[in-house]
This record gives sequence, C-alpha cells and structure tokens, in this order.
Amino acid sequence: MRFRNSLSLLALSASLGAWAAPATAAAPKLPPLALRNIPTQLPTGVRPLRYRLSITPDAEALRFAGAVTIDIQVQRPVDSITLNAAGLDLRSATLSGVGAARRSTGISADSGAQTATIAFGGRIAPGRYQLGIDYRGTIGRQAAGFFALDYDSAAGRKRALFTQFEASDARRFFPSWDEPQFRTPFELEVTVPAGQDVIGNMPKAGVRQAAAGMKTVSFQPTPPMSSYLLFLGVGEFDRITNRAAGVEIGVVTRRGSGEQGRWALQGASQILPWYNDYFGTPFPLPKLDNVAGPGSSQFFGAMENWGAIFSFESALLDDPSITSEATRQRIFEVAAHEMAHQWFGDLVTMAWWDDIWLNEGFASWMASKAMQNLHPEWEAELDLVNGREAAMRLDSVTTTHPVVQHIATVEQMSQAFDSITYQKGEAVITMLEDYVGADAWRRGVQAYVAAHKYSNAQTDDLWASVEAAAGRPITAIAHDFTTQPGIPLIRVEASRCVAGKTIIDLRQSEFTRDRPDKPPLSWRVPVVASTIGGPKVRTLVTGGAGRISVNSCGPVLINSGQAGYYRTLYLAPMIDRLTNVYASLKPVDQLGLLADSWSLGLAGREGLTLPLDMIDAMPANANGRLVSRVATILDQIHDLYEGDEAQQAMVARYASARLGPVLDRIGWTAKPGEASNVAILRGELITTLGAVGDPRVVAEARRLYDAGDPLATQGGLRGTILGVVARNVDAAGWDRLRAQAKAEKNPLVRAQLYRALGSTRDPALAQRALDLALTDEPGATTGSAIVSSVAARNPDLAFDFAVRNRDKVEALVDEAARSRFIPGLAATSADPATIAKLRQYAERYMNAQSRRPADISIASIEDRLRIRNSRLDQATRWFEAHKG
Repeated sequence: MRFRNSLSLLALSASLGAWAAPATAAAPKLPPLALRNIPTQLPTGVRPLRYRLSITPDAEALRFAGAVTIDIQVQRPVDSITLNAAGLDLRSATLSGVGAARRSTGISADSGAQTATIAFGGRIAPGRYQLGIDYRGTIGRQAAGFFALDYDSAAGRKRALFTQFEASDARRFFPSWDEPQFRTPFELEVTVPAGQDVIGNMPKAGVRQAAAGMKTVSFQPTPPMSSYLLFLGVGEFDRITNRAAGVEIGVVTRRGSGEQGRWALQGASQILPWYNDYFGTPFPLPKLDNVAGPGSSQFFGAMENWGAIFSFESALLDDPSITSEATRQRIFEVAAHEMAHQWFGDLVTMAWWDDIWLNEGFASWMASKAMQNLHPEWEAELDLVNGREAAMRLDSVTTTHPVVQHIATVEQMSQAFDSITYQKGEAVITMLEDYVGADAWRRGVQAYVAAHKYSNAQTDDLWASVEAAAGRPITAIAHDFTTQPGIPLIRVEASRCVAGKTIIDLRQSEFTRDRPDKPPLSWRVPVVASTIGGPKVRTLVTGGAGRISVNSCGPVLINSGQAGYYRTLYLAPMIDRLTNVYASLKPVDQLGLLADSWSLGLAGREGLTLPLDMIDAMPANANGRLVSRVATILDQIHDLYEGDEAQQAMVARYASARLGPVLDRIGWTAKPGEASNVAILRGELITTLGAVGDPRVVAEARRLYDAGDPLATQGGLRGTILGVVARNVDAAGWDRLRAQAKAEKNPLVRAQLYRALGSTRDPALAQRALDLALTDEPGATTGSAIVSSVAARNPDLAFDFAVRNRDKVEALVDEAARSRFIPGLAATSADPATIAKLRQYAERYMNAQSRRPADISIASIEDRLRIRNSRLDQATRWFEAHKG
C-alpha cells in the first residue's frame, strides 16, 4: 500500500510529561512533537485519544465477543472513519459527541489493507466523539493476535489464552489505529469463568460477578502507549512475586509450575533497580509481570508488552528436569532484553517501523550490559563478537539492508526482525559508546529518555541527545552505519617501525562475500589499535584513508577490544606475527581475530589456511568461548564437505584430536565449584563432537541414554545427549523417541522430544518426522519446530515437502513468520537445483516487496557453493598436512 506522509500526523504523537492514571475519562492534552515525515497506512483527519475494551472469550469455541469505545478527535470534516481491523466481524457502530448520537449506515472491510471503514450517513464535523463498536473475532492457534495454547496437566488437558500484537496484530483483537505513533491510554475488562486468572498490563481495578459461573475483571488504565503493547492473558495460573525498587515484580506460569519461575523472578528483581539507575528514569508502572506460555513460535520467543512481558516457557522457566546452564543464562538475558524495552520501546516508542532497530538493537545491547555488570562471571562481553558475526553474515551479501530501513508493507514489518536489526544494531551502539565514552553515552541516553518519555521518537533524536552529552559529533558516523548497508573493510596498506613507533597506513574499502567487484561505500570508521598488552590508540578513518601510530614495534592488533563494526585485512607479515602470539591475546581479541580471518578466508580475501593456523595455535587452557568458536568452525567445515565422507572423516579426526582432550579434562559430570561457563562448554563440545560423529562421544551418549542414566534423563545435559542420540538414531530408536514424546506430560520436555525426531540425519526418518508434523499429535505450535529441525540436517527434503504441502505447513506458523518460513528452510542447502526452486516459489507466492527471505536463502546457497568449489581445496590440503 502506498504511504501518505502527512504533516497533520506531526500532532498525533505527544508528550504527556510525568504520567499518572487519570481520575476521570477526560481525554489527555496532547502537545505536538517535532516528528518528521511519519508514514501512515490510514487516512488522516481522525485520531484516537483513549480506548475502553470489553472482551468475552469463548476458549472452547475459539471465538470472542468484543466491544470497544474509542474517544476520538476529528480534526477536519470527514465522510467516514477508517481504522485497522483484520479478521474481525464488525457488527455495529455508534458515534456520539458533537450533535445527536448516530448509528453506522455502513461498514466495509478491506482485507488486503486490513482496514474497516465506517460511514454514518453524512459529514462528521471536527470535534471530540466517542466511537462505539460491537464486534466478534476468532482465537487463533498460532501466536498472533488473540491465541490459544493447549497443554497437559495433572488435571487433564488445559487451554490458556494470550495476546501477541507486534508488529501489526492488535487489529486482530480490536478495531484500532494500529500504528505505533498513536499512543493512548487503554482501559480493559474481560469476562471469564470464575475459576480462571487474568493478567493485563496494569494491576486489577476490580472484579465483579457476571453471569452464572463467570466474572468480569477490570484493569487500571494504562499510560498512553502504542496498540502493539497491549496484553491479555487468561487461564489457570500461578503467580509468584517480589518487590524491587518499589515495583511488584511477578512471574506468571501455568498452575503448578510457579516455582520454575523463581530464577527469572530473582533475575528481574536484580535488573529493575539497575535499569532504574542506568536510565535515570524509574520504571513508571506499579507492577511488572513476566508471563510464561507453553508452546513456541517461529517469529518470536518473548514480547515486551508494557508491564506484562510474555515469554514462551523455554525462555522463562527453570525446569530442573531439562534446564541447562546455557538456558539459565538465556533466561536472564531474555528478561534483561524485554525489560530494557520497558524504557526503549514502551516508555519511548519508535514513531514508525523504519526505526524498529531503535527498540531491538538497543534492548540487545542493554541486555549484554546488564549481564556484564550483574553477572561478570558469564563473560557476556565475549558473546558480543558472536552477535556481531551473526549480523555480518547477513550484512555481507547483496540481500542485506540498512539498520534504518524503509517499511512499506505488513510483511516487511515482520521481516524487519532480523540479525541486522538486533545484532548489527547492538554492534553499532557498542562502537559508538566506545567512541564517545561510557559516561557520555549514558548521559545522552538519560537525556533521550527524559525528553521523549510517554512519546514517540526517531533514530536521530537519540544521536542528538548523545551528541549533546558527549560534546562531539557522532551523527554523521551513526548515519554511515545505520542508513546504508554493508561492512567496512579496513585494509592495512603499509606498516613501518620508526623510532620505536609503528606507523600504519589504513585504507577503507568494503567487505562483501558475493560482490568482489562492487564499488565500496564510504564510512567514517572509528578505528582502535594496540600492541599486545599496550594502551589503545584511536583514529577516525575518513574519506577512505587514515593513519595510526602505536608506541611499540611489536605485533599490532587493529580493532583492539573488538568494539568496531568492521573487518580488518592485514599485510601478510602482520597477520603472521599475530598468529605467532595468538595464545597471548585477550580472549575477546582471539575471538575477533579468528572471526575476521575465517570470514576473509571464506570470501577469498586471504588464505583459508590462516584461520586454521590460529585454531591450531589455540592454547590448551583457552577460554571456553574460544573453544566453542573453534568447535563451531570445525562443525561448519564438516558440513561444507557434505557428500564427501572421506573428507568429513578427516575433519572429524582433527576435531576429535583438538577438542576431545578438552572434553576429557572437564568430563561429562560437573565438578564441585566449577565455573558456570564450564557447563556450557561441556554441552557445546558434546554437541559438536556428536555432530561430526566422534565415535567415543556418540557411543557414550547412546550408553547413557539406553541405560536411563540420570545424566540423560534429567538436568542440563539431557537435551545435549538427546540431540546426539537423535542425530544418529536408527528406525527402532526413532520409534522409541516418538513413544516417549507421546507419553510425556511436561510441555517443555515434550516439545524437546518432538524436535529431536526431526534432527536425524537419516532422510527416511526425517521424512517420517515431516509427515508427523502435519498431524495433531505434536501440538499446534510444535509442528513447525519439527519441520525446522528437519531443515537443519535435510534442507532440500524439508523445503520440497513444505512447498508440496504449503497450506498445511503455513497453518503451523504464526502469520508474522509465514513469508519467511518456507524459503528459510532451504537456506543451508548445497544443491544448485534448489536455487531455481526458490526463484519459482518467490515468483508464485511472494510479491516484489516481500521476497527478501527467498533471496536471502538463494544468496546463502550460492555462497556455500562458491566456497565448496573454490575455497575448500585449501582446507583439504591443510587437514591432510595435520593428520598427525
């Protein structure tokens, strides 16, 4: 749909200053913000001021009745009122306010535009009105709009109801102005069976008896907020609570599993006071719940609804029968990410989806910051390198996009949630904070939040606040990294030692994996360098060139500390010197140097043997994160040789020789007092060695599983051992796994078992898993997870199956993820024929604005084929030379 950039929309988003719940229903005053060119997909001239929603769900029938009263401001004469509605049956509408009350004379729906237009038989004069709409809607089985999640309990089969509205699904719950710039207060009431619990954004305002066996629960008014942040949960719940910084913090779970939320509750109670201090603005609501739902989604794992964060159980519950140390840390990270949104996203909301990175990139960065400060033993700063690499993998091919991207359709809104938005956004913030200094950055963030709270903002508002606080320009640098795609490549052109100093000439080009002759874009790049153990020296590479001088003639490391978002290409003597002292580098620089060298080698910008030499130079006492990264690379190489059993065996032997001794040292069983990250490394080593077919690891996993050993039936290694067994399972073993899954009552364990059925390397068993995914047996939200699991090992099988059964497969997937789910299944293929299949699929089922997922998978396959055809021969020779 074509956008209309309307100047009248500049008055639609507003700052309310310090918010307090209004004592009456009077509409708030909305002074204008200086927002710039905010798009809208709705006609201008009418805006909402407040919503009052009344919902009566029928969980068994998967339908609900709704009534909404919307205080509106008609700003100029209009003939009708158009607002968003998708999948709703609008029965009637009334308009009261200026003049006599009127009933609607016609309601027309546009399913393509996801709107409804209401006419009242004449012109509507400017003024304030109340628009009342009676309507009906459906409750879905996938996590979009208003949806149901079923699960087993000791008392039998149960059903809980939840909402998920980001980016554009509030319109499936109530007719509304479903765009982020329309911030209003919400008043919500819901009528449910008397024995059920109800959770909303705000504390309950009251409970009254309704019809026989029913009750109506009302909630306190919310602050002015965007429609996508509204939340409702209905079911049989436990709620455990704590108070921190004057706020009641809760974790809501299915009844009987409340204590599994204790770890998340403790984490949230740590995070909230720390965020209050960092942001300089206290959390403004009286309560903050984290709500757990069984099941899964192909689109999201958690959602930052203001005051009522929703997470799937796998991202929130600490179940001793299944939770690993990696999952425990992930639970904390997810809580930190979603809680950061309570300020960046909820208190201050991006004005349009072009700036979604302002929510997601910042929340990712803030979660890492919280982990570094509250749990330094987890070494979260090392994971920033892995996050940066995830972004660079997508950012180095032609299908990439800028961090700040133009969003024109509902599908594009959903596709915007990717590693560019999250991890590149986080990496750019990391670099800019390093450039201006942590204190100046924090002052700028505090000023930004204070200036725009209860309002909308755009990316440049953040840059302006930081620039003012730091007293140095950053907007031009920030624009280079957020408004254009791609990755700078910093090339060392010359290096010379003069009077005890190393003088290095730098040239900026561009790193790309699939466009070697592409004219490079230009960036202003903050570059940091140091010698081993020496102080950092900084320069800004501008106009494509720069120079940096380091007070030593020892080996020089560019991007020291790894805060920069760029790749570094060294002169051969420099990289050789760094490889010789690789063991003495800090872990973060070992990770960053290896990541650069591996990516440059795969792209043909330097020899592929260089990263392999670094792997060989990894010290025996290497940091666990480095060992994990080495394991990942060796697994990747093993996969690149798919179809060549002899070469795979050669890689597997090296992996066993390099990684096996580390696993032998730490063992399969935790030792008293061992660091938490050792448990994570243990699981990653078993997973990788099992994936490459290490005979000792595969045999031990099978022995533990067959014996019902506690390591394989409960605790953190359960899923790891199951994964090794499932990947190497035979038909009898597959049947055994399926029987276990069918009998399992714990939703988390059950989902894990069903996903494992799809992870087999045997194509015949993988086909059985695909067929199973389309049945009711796994559950409504687990079938798509099985298909994804198959795609990880058998991508062509999964893609062809999904295309043949497109309607059935898409029914297993949230609406927001459908445009990318099926094309994404083929992303790890190495079959050239799949490229043509993807193009045919895109031409048939995707429009030009939404075909990026297919193009991304095509680029991934082409890249893999290029590596196999032109780069792997170097790796082959290297492994042959390192057999001993």
